[in-house]
Amino acid sequence: VCELHVHTDCILFACSDCRQCHQDGHLDHDTYHHHWREGNLSSSARCEFCKKTCGSSEVLSGMRCEWCGILAHAACCVIVPPECTFGRLRNMILPPSCVQLFSRNFSKLHCFRISENLQTESDEDDDVDGSTQGPTKDIQISTDSSKQTLKIFDGNDAVKRNQFRLISVPRIAKNEEVVEAALRAYYINDDQQEYELQTFTQQVLLSDDVINRNDAAEDSNLGSVFRESVPEAWIIRAKPKDEEVIRIYPAWLKVGMAYVSLRVNKDSTVQTVIKEVLPLLGRQTECLQNFKLLEVLMGSKQVQRMVLDNQELILNRLKDIRKTSIRQMNQTRFYIVENSKSIVQVNLFVGGLPPQLSPEEYTNILKEELAIKTNVVSVSHVYQAQGAVVLQISCFSEAERIYMLVKDTVVNDKPLNAVVIPAVMASKIPQNCCPLLVFVNPKSGGLKGRDLLYSFRKLLNPHQVFELTNGGPLPGFHTFSKVPSFRVLVCGGDGTVGWVLGALEEIRHKLVCSEPSVAILPLGTGNDLGRVLRWGAGYSGEDPYSILVSVDEADDVLMDRWTILLDAEEPAEGAENGIAEPEPPKIVQMNNYCGLGIDAELSLDFHHAREEEPGKFNSR
Repeated sequence: VCELHVHTDCILFACSDCRQCHQDGHLDHDTYHHHWREGNLSSSARCEFCKKTCGSSEVLSGMRCEWCGILAHAACCVIVPPECTFGRLRNMILPPSCVQLFSRNFSKLHCFRISENLQTESDEDDDVDGSTQGPTKDIQISTDSSKQTLKIFDGNDAVKRNQFRLISVPRIAKNEEVVEAALRAYYINDDQQEYELQTFTQQVLLSDDVINRNDAAEDSNLGSVFRESVPEAWIIRAKPKDEEVIRIYPAWLKVGMAYVSLRVNKDSTVQTVIKEVLPLLGRQTECLQNFKLLEVLMGSKQVQRMVLDNQELILNRLKDIRKTSIRQMNQTRFYIVENSKSIVQVNLFVGGLPPQLSPEEYTNILKEELAIKTNVVSVSHVYQAQGAVVLQISCFSEAERIYMLVKDTVVNDKPLNAVVIPAVMASKIPQNCCPLLVFVNPKSGGLKGRDLLYSFRKLLNPHQVFELTNGGPLPGFHTFSKVPSFRVLVCGGDGTVGWVLGALEEIRHKLVCSEPSVAILPLGTGNDLGRVLRWGAGYSGEDPYSILVSVDEADDVLMDRWTILLDAEEPAEGAENGIAEPEPPKIVQMNNYCGLGIDAELSLDFHHAREEEPGKFNSR
């Protein structure tokens, strides 16, 4: 989504620096500022302010706004007015201030509906495994008799996942040297005096217990360990402290400082910390009960927030975090925030249910299959023809439980699917804004669809881009159902366009904008409809930005759409008393444009051949 590039080895240390694409009850405002990102500019890039070149292929230089795309020198971007207007695509971007999503522990993958089974994901995992296993062989081959390879874990979490780093140290080495090498392997630049290494055997590994806690035993152990030929496993532990200095960040309280430092001892509780911090922030007159302390872990995949209990001892909390992972301590911050009674509301779209049932029957199926708690879960919308419901959930843990459970649930031999969908606040959409709802079929066009999916998520608000293999077109139309005016872009072949138009036909009566204009980016094989509407014979790698500009400038034309009712067949005369069940009447929609018949016959033959042997048809 944000195109932040990191080495495989560095993924664990990357903090998420994504654009804020929705309001989540924490930092809600109607004006949006530039989201600056440094570097990765072409050498011909020019600064918006001083008009001189600001890019370089040698070093990280120059800043780029991830929303509107303007470029500036690091020194000039301070002078640029902070408010972002979203650039050339402002009329088609869904403004973040109009989107509400209480995500909490849902990761970005879930919030932006990114399929977790994409090939790139498995590639990435393979690389991570490779980086753990690869160096093992290299180091063991290259070791001479004076060197020893050690496996280093940075806490209990790494032990459970069996994720270690390898270091090579001399057989006769001081304890401090080994600790320093271990910290360096995890890029931890704290004082090595504060840490020690503890060893454990493979049996102990299972029970979370760690032997060799005292220094004396540890020193005597070091010598023996280095005589082993197999890489011995060690775990980095922080030495216990009686007092410590911690930073408390004032979150979104409007104070003129980034953080305050506070010395805590073994008697300091969360409540005493809040009591000491408030005067330092100039809020001494306020009541303690109006504030809470928040522990925020900024991991590489998601940001996790946890409210700390008022009686919890701060030193114990720090000890627990370091026990889980030393590196995690570097990614954890403590924020003081005002108590606000936020209303939790997570919308979950659940599809794949049997069609044409009543809301009560759908509720009963969900009770049986997912054991939903009706006091926190309600069915807010029902799409009977498509066999789908929208659940409104007022509890985060219940929302996460249902989301995970749906993936493994089958009803009438059909798997269910769940999509986290945002709430669009239509009243906040600017008058001249006509957001673009984008549907992409990632399987179309020799996987070109997947690349377009990435590009559109980056250029627009990812909440307006929907992947058709993840729940079909219905989640998108439901999300935009209250938007007074929007347009649609369908990326796929004629079949994909027909699918989206059919879905639109079925739920048109539930949309405020019942006849949105539909643009086509032809990714299919024949692309008849794309040719007729002058979108071209097929996508051949044009710049996605220029495609969006074309969509913005395109004219509306009317297309002939037919609804055809196929009557039920009469039961055969020979059937007993005509009891044989007649086929129910069938309704189909059809696009009507001029053709001579032979082209349709060839297209159909081609389609059947491709269905039979898909392996032979892998390019347009």
